[in-house]
Amino acid sequence: MKQLLQNRSFIGIILSVIIIAGISSVYFYPDAFEGKVLQQHDMQQGMANSHELQVHEAETGEKAWWTNSLFGGMPAFQISPDYPSTHLFSWITRAYGLFLPSPANLLAMMMLGMFIMLMAIKMKPRISLIGAIAWGLSSYYIIIIGAGHIWKFVTLAYVPPTIAGLIWLFRGRRLLGAGIAALFMMLQIASNHVQMSYYFSWVMAGFIIAYGIEAYKEKRMKQWGVNLAIFCGAMLLAVAANAPTLYHTYKYSHETIRGGHSELTHDEVDSKNETNGLDRDYITQYSYEKAETLSLLIPNIKGGESGSSLADTDEGRKLMRADRTGEMTLLQLFSPYFGGAEGTSGPVYVGAIIFALALFGAIAVRGPAKWALVVLTLLSIFLAWGRNMQWFTDLFIDFVPMYSKFRTVESILVIAEFTIPLLAMLGLREIICSENRTKMLRPLIISFGICALICLISIMAPSVWGDAVMTEGDDMRLTMYEQMGYLPQGFNMAYYPEAANAVESIRLGLVRSDALRSLLFLVLGAGAVWVMAGKKLSSTIGLLCLGALVAIDLFTVNKRYLDSDDFKTPAVAKSFTPSAADKFILDDPDAHFRVLNAANFNDLQTCYFHKSIGGYHAAKLTRYQDFIDRCLTSPDNPAFLSGVNMLNTKYFITDPNEPPVMNDYALGNAWFIEEIDYVDSPDDEIASISEIDPSYQAVADRKFEEILGGQPAPVHPDDYIELTDYAPARLKYKSNSQNGGIAVFSEVYFPWGWNATIDGLPTKIGRVNYILRAVQIPAGEHTIVMEFRPGSIAATNSLAYVAIILVYLTLAAGIITRLTRRKK
Repeated sequence: MKQLLQNRSFIGIILSVIIIAGISSVYFYPDAFEGKVLQQHDMQQGMANSHELQVHEAETGEKAWWTNSLFGGMPAFQISPDYPSTHLFSWITRAYGLFLPSPANLLAMMMLGMFIMLMAIKMKPRISLIGAIAWGLSSYYIIIIGAGHIWKFVTLAYVPPTIAGLIWLFRGRRLLGAGIAALFMMLQIASNHVQMSYYFSWVMAGFIIAYGIEAYKEKRMKQWGVNLAIFCGAMLLAVAANAPTLYHTYKYSHETIRGGHSELTHDEVDSKNETNGLDRDYITQYSYEKAETLSLLIPNIKGGESGSSLADTDEGRKLMRADRTGEMTLLQLFSPYFGGAEGTSGPVYVGAIIFALALFGAIAVRGPAKWALVVLTLLSIFLAWGRNMQWFTDLFIDFVPMYSKFRTVESILVIAEFTIPLLAMLGLREIICSENRTKMLRPLIISFGICALICLISIMAPSVWGDAVMTEGDDMRLTMYEQMGYLPQGFNMAYYPEAANAVESIRLGLVRSDALRSLLFLVLGAGAVWVMAGKKLSSTIGLLCLGALVAIDLFTVNKRYLDSDDFKTPAVAKSFTPSAADKFILDDPDAHFRVLNAANFNDLQTCYFHKSIGGYHAAKLTRYQDFIDRCLTSPDNPAFLSGVNMLNTKYFITDPNEPPVMNDYALGNAWFIEEIDYVDSPDDEIASISEIDPSYQAVADRKFEEILGGQPAPVHPDDYIELTDYAPARLKYKSNSQNGGIAVFSEVYFPWGWNATIDGLPTKIGRVNYILRAVQIPAGEHTIVMEFRPGSIAATNSLAYVAIILVYLTLAAGIITRLTRRKK
């Protein structure tokens, strides 16, 4: 212990962890420590979608895997993916976040992971700390905390320590490396953001290839092959530890818009737009502009975020106060952002000093690992351009497995956000460790000079990076205001030249201001590096100054996008307040019906309080999306009334401040039909919905004729079927019929996982009216139970338990082996 306390490296590690905890705490102080929380849209979305499940689990202790909160009903695999096996390692997150309150713990997790990885490549704690700060405070990560993309953030936080395990493994610490890689990949996958894990599998492949090139040169290919096999085994353990999540995500994806194409024939099919996953235009909807890539160096290169108004800027307020014509009120219609049409919550900024040091690293550092990082950086940037470099994006969509399954291609810039700080720290280590530091001065002048030149151009001619007024995004925004009635039809900014000039002036002013700011940090950072390279200052003091500059740079930019104003008391942030319409519906003693929010089909609140036929989820069922497109898009659609009635939609919310409209024609939870028409195609099935009266008629695909039988007998006036017990994933009905027949249920059909029994005996579920369930019920009085309990949950959970135990044993063996060797 005495030797350990005297070890400078150990002391450096402890001090670095304390600083990481301090920075995380200071950023979110005092809000996180006062119990305040962020009012994040995505978190509220998740809260609304999972509310029914949470209430059910709190009341019964049972985990349900189906919810009726949105889209008439859907599986909960991507709403509340909490499997029993994950409880074996969920405790690690608290420790890894240094037991800080949320969201300070998240920031600590992000920085600590990079610190571990940099230590794995044998960097000193002081350099590792700077890299950790640069990675953790990269603007995108702070922005996604504010947006509520917490699972994406946590996934990314586990990436660097996973790579640390890979590095240790390939550098000879096989057991320890395998254990750490398996542990953090297990945690990464459990965070359930496959897209981020997928992107960083490329980064891990880059490291493995780099080590392979080194091994080939040194004639150690057999050793490299063994290491690769061990690493693959560690990854398989991590995958097996998440078997429930991965299996059900994969299998469920085939039924969703993420991976399952519609069975319907579309009138206007764009074959060039189709892929084996999502459509091309959906994949590239959020694409980074080429010039916008410079936000890595100058945050406001495209004006910043799109969620605010130019009227809220200092210059905007000044112009509005001086305005005598009222023209400047138009500034309220424009956001500071003038990049892509889709808008943004903020730029991807890695820090001016870090960007310059990364350029230096790309020039000065030698070896295959450097080239892997350079290639990955460029690949990340090119793919983030999406539709702005469509030919390159198409290559990956068409030929790279799984790439077409993910949207928002600009998010692949997370790779550059990882590789740029890493290149910067490799470059910084090159300066510190070089015996001849003066030879570093030329590449330093080149790298910092290029960045300074870009800043000078942005100060002197900011419009060189693109038009700053009446962009595609502006056109879309003004069109939206016209449609909402806030602007007259045919509105044209050409008639308001002073306002247009003001928009351009303010936006270009934002570019100039941030370019000057980045230039200032470049000068200060170059000065700190210069004196270190020239040995005019000790490396410790130089690194301290450099680290402080990096932290201040990123810290102050991030405060633009997430600060105390975004925090609310828990009562405000985590609650939904029922509207007048909600209160009216909640007073209904029945409660087992559905609601359509006609004013806002995607409304969160409707999903929170009621069983909605609308809602929002990125992995909705493809079949239900077809139903929305063909039946629910407009009340004028002939199939609209049939559609809402057969889903038992009892209330329409047209104005949340007014009582809802009651639908007297809702068909209830279940009913017997007298006619069924079997058709030969999905197109015929969904088209027939507008032609039938679903109260006594149904249409079905011919493949269900064996399950449902021929034409049912006439329904007797005294026949009935009613819901007697409700749970999200378990429905119990009582029926009594003179002749028996086909019962239709106002429940969304799903092809696997649902089991039905009649008086305890299994029976098969058919599908009618394109989306509903139906069962053949015999005459007499019967009890029908439908339960969603896929057998795969128990099987995959058992596999996960075994894998998790093996991960822990591997890690323990690695630690013991390491300690034993140290003693020797």
